[in-house]
Amino acid sequence: MDCWPAASLPGLPGRAPEVLIWDTASGGLAPAAQGRPATLYACGITPYDATHIGHASTYIAWDLLVRALRDSGREVRYAQNVTDVDDPLLERAARDSREWRELADREIDRYRMDMTALRVLPPDYLIGAVEALGVIEEFSGALAAHGALYDLDGDVYFSRAADPRFGSISRLDRDAMAALSAERGGDPGRVGKKDPLDPLVWRAERPGEPAWASRFGPGRPGWHVECAAIATHYLGATFDVQAGGTDLIFPHHEMSASHARVALADQGADVFARRYAHAGMVRLDGEKMSKSLGNLVFVSRLRVAGTDPMAIRLAILTHHYRQEWDWTDDGLTAATARLDRWRMAVALGSGRAAGLGEVVPPGAPVLAAIRERLAADLDAPGAVAVVDAWADAVIVAGTPGSAAGTSGSGGPGGAADGDPAGSIALVRDAVDALLGVAL
Repeated sequence: MDCWPAASLPGLPGRAPEVLIWDTASGGLAPAAQGRPATLYACGITPYDATHIGHASTYIAWDLLVRALRDSGREVRYAQNVTDVDDPLLERAARDSREWRELADREIDRYRMDMTALRVLPPDYLIGAVEALGVIEEFSGALAAHGALYDLDGDVYFSRAADPRFGSISRLDRDAMAALSAERGGDPGRVGKKDPLDPLVWRAERPGEPAWASRFGPGRPGWHVECAAIATHYLGATFDVQAGGTDLIFPHHEMSASHARVALADQGADVFARRYAHAGMVRLDGEKMSKSLGNLVFVSRLRVAGTDPMAIRLAILTHHYRQEWDWTDDGLTAATARLDRWRMAVALGSGRAAGLGEVVPPGAPVLAAIRERLAADLDAPGAVAVVDAWADAVIVAGTPGSAAGTSGSGGPGGAADGDPAGSIALVRDAVDALLGVAL
């Protein structure tokens, strides 16, 4: 599946420190990457509605991670799936009297355009479930070879009992697992299953639904096995980071990892992700954005209304990726004002560097501080505050008659570093390369 074009990023001097992220499985901070190259798998969209602000917030978080890892000197290999056949997509197509493939293609195209506008770096592999059917079938065959699958009226299920480490990621009790399974696409109440938590691996063909031939009969794959197969095929049996929203911790990430541990048991004990990173949910009026509630705010509609995509990105960056937060009009207005202020500082500083004045705060401390904040579990709000302080210093220094504008002081970080034009360019480039905001 085609990706979107990558934004051209400026080079920065020096290297960022090692990036630490919060690992859900261990419940603490840990180095984001151990492999060479660093490897990241992010669960992608189901293209019945794309791209709402919740999507944008999640993928901007992983974009920050990719940028920070690259800035630390690491090569990054990044894979993302698209669940382009699944119940929510088929239900939406039926509701709207559309052909499901047409709907999926339209929403995938919209997603690409939104990611391009938000300057989210594309993954190396954007893989649809349909194009990966062969990979998924081969992986499912490995599960079968380990005795982990069973048939129920033509549907094929994974027996969670095949994995002694099941539950090690979410660390939930059985009642919580059952409740979340029922809420998030599972079928714990189905009669005949060996265990209510056992997930579907292959869904037998139903009337009116798309189906493909396989060793398990005509049908289509389950969601969890899709990601397990794609992640391990493109990144290897063990990779650095499995990323997604907190709503994917259980059952999706728990099940995908369990599938992989069983299917690839002969490849060592340390199978699947070393780290599990999860982004908080975005709410509207106190409720999680969801299709069922009909409270989705779409990036494409904001763009059509004339909103600068960089303001959308900045509105998201003012919240830590693990935080749950509310999207508001006031937040977007504040982000637009912040973007204007940052751009004003760059313009004022560039003008002063060209001979309108001599006071330009040095850029090197700003770059170092941004790097420090992003290395500490992707602290985007902290990085934004660093740029705010720099922009305020530039604007105050550039105000005619102000003490800062006449004193020769260098603003935060000490005296001006002797290269005003270079300082302005360095901050502009750091904001572009690390925060993804074009000034």
